[in-house]
Amino acid sequence: MAALAWLLIPVVAAVVAALWARWASRNRKVGDVAELAGYERFREAMERSRSDSASDGPVEAPAPAAAAASAQAADSDAAA
Repeated sequence: MAALAWLLIPVVAAVVAALWARWASRNRKVGDVAELAGYERFREAMERSRSDSASDGPVEAPAPAAAAASAQAADSDAAA
């Protein structure tokens, strides 16, 4: 009887492996459609954020004098 139990373990494992392989190789037609729809929503959101920021006007860069002053302050802090 113990030999039968030991033979039953690989048979059950083979059945489980076959079921998993069948499930893993199934057709997933919905996946691409859902991903493409999500990508399209992402692109629309990016376009909206780009048009919103463009209407606010150009972003100005910090003045060179202000950047130099902050760099000198950082150098003096490091020296102390």
